[in-house]
Amino acid sequence: MKIFILGAISAMALCATPALAEYPEKEIQGIIQWGAGGSTDTVMRSVTPHAEESLGGTVVMQNMTGAVGAIALNHVAGSAADGYTLLMGAENPMLYKIMGLGERDYSEFTPVSILARGTPILVAGSDAPFDSYAEMIDYVKANPGEVRFGSTGPGGLPSVVTAMVKAVEGDLDVIEVPYDGDGPALTGLQGGAIDVMPVVLGLALDPIRAGNVKALAVVDTQGVDQLPDVAPVTETSEGFNTYLPWGPFFGVFTPKGTPKDVVAKLSAAYAEGAQNAEFVEMMQGRGFTLMGISGDEAEAFLTKWQQGTAWLLQDAGMAKNSPEDFGIARPGE
Repeated sequence: MKIFILGAISAMALCATPALAEYPEKEIQGIIQWGAGGSTDTVMRSVTPHAEESLGGTVVMQNMTGAVGAIALNHVAGSAADGYTLLMGAENPMLYKIMGLGERDYSEFTPVSILARGTPILVAGSDAPFDSYAEMIDYVKANPGEVRFGSTGPGGLPSVVTAMVKAVEGDLDVIEVPYDGDGPALTGLQGGAIDVMPVVLGLALDPIRAGNVKALAVVDTQGVDQLPDVAPVTETSEGFNTYLPWGPFFGVFTPKGTPKDVVAKLSAAYAEGAQNAEFVEMMQGRGFTLMGISGDEAEAFLTKWQQGTAWLLQDAGMAKNSPEDFGIARPGE
C-alpha cells in the first residue's frame, strides 16, 4: 500500500510539472498605474511586446488611473497571486503610507523586474518669463502665489522634486495644479495652463526639441548628454547634493504568494525583453538608465529608495505620517 501511495504522489508530481511549464495558459492582465502617454505607460508598452516573445504569451495592458496610482495597486493586490494580473507601476506606492494615501505599498508585491530609472528635469512653458533655474527662483520670490507648478498628487515625482526645491530654497509660494499623470500635465504646460513642470527627462525631450517647452535645469548632480547646454540644479544651489542623485523608477510587480516558478519565468521574460536593441535604444535616447533587476537586488533597491524619499518629504513637512510609524529607518541609521 505504501508503494502505491508513493507511486500515486509521484504521478501527481509528474502531472503538475507540465501544467506549470505551460504558464501562461491564458492572457495576462497588465495594469498600468498611470494614464496613456505618461512615462510609465511609454516604458511598459515598449518593453512588454519583447517580453511576450520570451514568455510565449500575451499581456493585455490596461491603464487604470486615480488616487495617485492607488486604485491600480489595490486592484492588483486584491487579485489572485497566480501570475495572471501584473502591476506595471512607478515609485509612488512606496510613499502611500507616509502620505496617508493607503496602507499598501510594494512590500505586498514581488518585484518581477525593476526595469529602469529616470532623471527628473524642470521644464517651463515656452513663454515663461525665466530661462534658467536661478531665474525661476528669483521670479517666484518676486511674485509669490503666481507661478503654477504641475503636480500628479502627493508622493508623485513633481511633489518630491518640489519638496527638494523648497527644502533647498525655502518655503516658496507657488500654486500646485493637480493632474492625473505627467503626460496630461505636460500637455497642460504646453497649452499654458501651468508654468513649470518637474518631469522625467524622457517625457520632456520631444517637446523641448520641438520648442514647445524649455528646459530650466536637470535635477541631478550632473548634466545629461541629451541636453548638453542645460545645467544641473547643483550648479545653482549646492543644497541639492543632500538629496541627489534621485529619480523615479519603473517596474513590473506581482502579488506576494505568486509561485516562484511563475515569478522566475516572468522575470526572465522581462529581463530578455529589456535587452532588446530597439528597447535599449529608445530608453537611452530618452535619458533613462536601464536597471533590469529582480529578486533580492530589487528588494534592496526598493528599501533604499523608500527610506531616502520618505524622510525627504517628512523633513519638508509634506508627510502626513512619520516614516517612523511604519518602521522606515532614516538613511544611515
